[in-house]
Parts: sequence; structure tokens; C-alpha cells
Amino acid sequence: MNKTKRYYISDAHLGVDYKYTSYQRESLMIKWLDEIKADALEISLVGDIFDFWFEYKHVVPRGFSRLLGKLKELSESGIHIKYYTGNHDMWVFDYLPKAIGAELIRYTEIVETNGKKLYIGHGDGLGPYDKKYNFLKKIFSAKFFQFLFKLIHPEISFRIALAWSASSRKSHKYPEKINFEDEWLVKYAKTVFEKEHIDYFIFGHRHIPFKTKIGENTEFVNLGDWLMNFTFAVYDGENLELKYYKEHLQ
Repeated sequence: MNKTKRYYISDAHLGVDYKYTSYQRESLMIKWLDEIKADALEISLVGDIFDFWFEYKHVVPRGFSRLLGKLKELSESGIHIKYYTGNHDMWVFDYLPKAIGAELIRYTEIVETNGKKLYIGHGDGLGPYDKKYNFLKKIFSAKFFQFLFKLIHPEISFRIALAWSASSRKSHKYPEKINFEDEWLVKYAKTVFEKEHIDYFIFGHRHIPFKTKIGENTEFVNLGDWLMNFTFAVYDGENLELKYYKEHLQ
């Protein structure tokens, strides 16, 4: 079978139990990866695959060995793996990309393929729409702050980070219906589109699976998540589809 498809997935937040446990969701992701590997040219993990990730020099987060092993297997088979950092895993350094054989991407990027442009990124901190988070991101991205965080014992630092993550998740309410005029990632995409033609925008971060048009021939896709929705996108070289994984967790 010709490998021509590019797959996109985000916001699994492995390491935290939600409606389904982290172990259950990891198992489902591995099953999905096994199903798509036959025609996958490229698989992009578009941020927040883990609920928290920080690499000390000699310590990395425990668990996830099954998923990491599967991604490494796919990478060694010739599938290009990309890992875009998000707001929960911005502290990925050199271990994870090497462990799974992935290309690490810290910012948005434009991918040109088959004469079309795909604008891809996790979606956090884009534009002036969340000034509080943008300020915090500058602090968290600073090497000096990362150095200070490394001085904290992992048992303590991970407890702090996971507690903060849980608190942040509780404070967010995701709308059942989307007002695309007010959706800030759509607003950001429109500002990019005004300066340069893009065929497809692909973001995560918002946990809401949806697809909408920005221009006559430009589409915006939010990937949803693998906490509640189990959605992903696939690009076949011409069209980008948002799909729901049909398997159900037991």
C-alpha cells in the first residue's frame, strides 16, 4: 500500500485520569496507530500528548512505555513522526524526540505539500488573546526558570505541576456550540490568512473538535482531544478530514 496520508492528533493528556483512565486512552491510541500505519506517510503529535512532561538530566516521567515503544517502531519503519510542543509539554528536551525518533517542533510551522500550505501548531499563546498565559509562557520558556525548576525534587515538582494542571482544567468550560466569530484561534488564523494564503490551519489546544471555513478555499480544523472526543485529522494530499475514532473504550 502506498503511504500517502498525514495524520494529526493532539491533547491526549496522558498521565491524568478523566472519564477514561490514562491507561485506557493510551491503549486506544496504540490501537489507532496500528490501524493507520499501513498508509501513514507522517504522524504529527500536535501538543499536550502528556498532561505534564519535564526531563531532568537523569530523570524522565514514568509510564507511557507502550506508547513510546509503538511510536519508535513506526519511526523505524519509515513513518515520519513530528512532535509539536504544547502548553503542558513545553519542557520536552532531547530525551523524548530521541526515544521515539521524532522531529521536535516548538512553534508553528507551514508545511507545503502537493502545492498546498498547511499551517500547523498546538495553538497556545498565539495572538494577543490570552495576555496572562502569554506572560506565563515567556517565564516558563526561560532557561533560568527551567534551571530553577530542576532544583526541585521530582516528587515535589511533578505533584505541583499536576495539581496546577488539574486546577486549570476545572476552570475551563468548553462550549457545546461554537461561535466562530468569537473563537480566538479562528481570529488568529484570519490574521495570518490576511498576509499569506494558507489552505489548511490545523490546531489543537481548545479540546473542541470542529471544522470551519476561513476563506473560500481555506479551512480551519481544531483537532479536539483524546480525553473526551477521540478525534483526529487526516490529510490525503488534497483534502483534510476531521474524524472520530469509532472504537469505544470499555
